[in-house]
Amino acid sequence: MRVVFMGTPDFAVPSLEVVMARHQLAAVVTQPDRRKNRGQKLQYSPVKKQALKYNIPIYQPKRIDTDQFYQRLDELAPDIIVVVAFGQKIPADILRLPVHGCINVHASLLPKYRGAAPIQYAIINGEEITGVSTMYLSEGWDEGDIIHQLEEPISLTDTASTLHNRLAVKGAVLLEKTLTKIASGDAPRIPQNHDLATYAPKLEKKDGEIDWQLPAAVLFNHIRGMNPWPTAFTYFQSELIKVWEAEIADDAYHYPGKIKDITKDGISVGTGEGVLLIKQMQRQGARRMSAYDIANGLRLRIGQCLGAELDEN
Repeated sequence: MRVVFMGTPDFAVPSLEVVMARHQLAAVVTQPDRRKNRGQKLQYSPVKKQALKYNIPIYQPKRIDTDQFYQRLDELAPDIIVVVAFGQKIPADILRLPVHGCINVHASLLPKYRGAAPIQYAIINGEEITGVSTMYLSEGWDEGDIIHQLEEPISLTDTASTLHNRLAVKGAVLLEKTLTKIASGDAPRIPQNHDLATYAPKLEKKDGEIDWQLPAAVLFNHIRGMNPWPTAFTYFQSELIKVWEAEIADDAYHYPGKIKDITKDGISVGTGEGVLLIKQMQRQGARRMSAYDIANGLRLRIGQCLGAELDEN
């Protein structure tokens, strides 16, 4: 089939590779280049970087809901449009343009976790199983008919980063199966049960803040789900400190935010229920370090508190 591929981040790259290998790729559509980091250097999206390697035509409209861009797509005459983590909503006229419509790879078992951050929320909410879905795009966000799904277990050692990488590959495998079924006319259309829908809205930096009043088990999942972005964080004497790794300690200490112990294994901190052992942290402008080394650098003492409101001298 003749395909137009719309995608932007790393998650979309394995799916792009499947399309390049198995189908006629007419063009890639990705988000405009953005300036990042302190130097404000212009950076390409991962999908653009991959497309440039193969001299694929690339389009980067600020908005796709314009007559000019619709005309460009019409000239490309795609049989189908594949959308994977593109970053813009697809307008109705584009949904109707290809013969086989527009399909999407989504990183959850729909109708669970519709939205921008399904991988993070699956971990944050302590799910044991998630997966990927392919679906026909509709005018509602992630509401279209499901084509195929694949499950993926979540382990206690998973972070959003490790789960993301597996689901990106699994999504590409599912996309290949889906495109084959659509080309042969055998693809199913399974309406979603909207009553069972849950949502995973876009995360912001502030969402990473640790609320020490919550149970240790909840904070353990929070830290894993926020890794690598926006990253869990807490405060000590007004200094923001990122928390990269922790585990639940077998302890019944109930003083939220208060440091119970400091050992080479890490910093034991009380929560609303149980104790969290922080193992890896990062001060501003520094590299990640063991929590023990951070404790020494900050001269932390047992009995002091972490957290913006709980901080004590």
